[in-house]
Amino acid sequence: MTVARRRVLQLAGTGAAALILARTARAADYPARPVRILVGFAAGGTTDISARLVAQWLTARLGQAFIVENRPGASSNIATEAVAKASPDGYTLLMAGNPNAINATLFPDLAFNFIRDFAPVAGLMRVPNVMEVNPAFPATTIAEFIACAKAHPGAVNVTSAGTGTTAHLSGELFQMMAGVKLTHVPYRGSGPMLIDLIGGQVQAAFDNMPSSIAAIRAGKLRPLGVTTATRSPALPDVPAIGEVVPGYEASGWFGLVAPKGTPAEIIERLNREINAALADIKIRERLAQVGGVPIGGTPDDFGRHIADETKKWAGVITTMGIKPE
Repeated sequence: MTVARRRVLQLAGTGAAALILARTARAADYPARPVRILVGFAAGGTTDISARLVAQWLTARLGQAFIVENRPGASSNIATEAVAKASPDGYTLLMAGNPNAINATLFPDLAFNFIRDFAPVAGLMRVPNVMEVNPAFPATTIAEFIACAKAHPGAVNVTSAGTGTTAHLSGELFQMMAGVKLTHVPYRGSGPMLIDLIGGQVQAAFDNMPSSIAAIRAGKLRPLGVTTATRSPALPDVPAIGEVVPGYEASGWFGLVAPKGTPAEIIERLNREINAALADIKIRERLAQVGGVPIGGTPDDFGRHIADETKKWAGVITTMGIKPE
C-alpha cells in the first residue's frame, strides 16, 4: 500500500469517526431546543389527546418544550407531508395513527410514502371506537340500529372526523359486514364532529373512545357497541359489535414517528422515554380512563404494526370502493 493511499484511508477513517462522534454528541444533547409534535386533526380529538399526553411527559423528562401543533385537513395528509419534508433532526415529529395506514391506499398520489418516508419511534396506545348515536335516535341496541338502517337504506347518516379516519373505516367495515347502507358525513376532526352529533345535526358515529367517553358518561351520547373484539373495561356494559356482527373488529391506535433519516440515537432515546411513560402508573391510569391500552415496544415493533394495519385497511378500501372526498 502506498503512503498516499494509507494517508487517504486514515483521513477517511478519521472522518467517519468524527461523523459518528458528532452524531452521538447531537443525540446526547438532544433536545437542545423546543420540539414540535404535529397533529393532523383539530384539537379535542384522540390524536390530539395522545399528542398532548406525550408532549407533557417528554417536556418534563427531557427539559425542553414539546409543543403540539394542530394542522387539520386532508385526512391528516397536510400535517404528515409537513413532517415528511422536515429536517430529520428530531425536532419535528408526528403523532400518527390509523389514518396514516389508511391513506396509503385511499390517496394513491400522495407526495410521500408513509412506510418509506418515516421512522417509527414508539406505539403509544390502542383504543376501541364506540358506535354511538344521538339520544334522540330511535335505536337503543346494535340490532335495532341494523334493522333501522335496513328499513331505510341510505337514510341513516354516520359521521366521522374525516374521510379515511379510523372512525370512517370502522363504519365502512360495519356496513360491509352487517349488510347495511349508511350515508357518511365527514368533518375536519372529532371536536367539531362531536358538537354536531350531540346537537342532533348528525345521527351516529364510530368515534375513538377517548374523545367521546366524557359525552357518553354525561348522557349526551348513547353507546351501542365498541369496535374491539371484546368489551372495554372503560364501558363494561356496552357490548362488542362482534357479539352481534360475528368477526367484526377494529381498533384505533396512536404512536410517534419521525422523518426518515432521523439519527437512531434520537429515535432510541424517544422510544425509551415513551416506554417509561407507559410503565408509569399515573400514565397508565390516564390511558385507562379513556379506554386506552398501552402499546409500547421497540421502533421495529411499531413499524411492523403499521405495516399490518396498512394491509388490513387496504382490503376494506378496495372492497368498498372508497374514494377520498
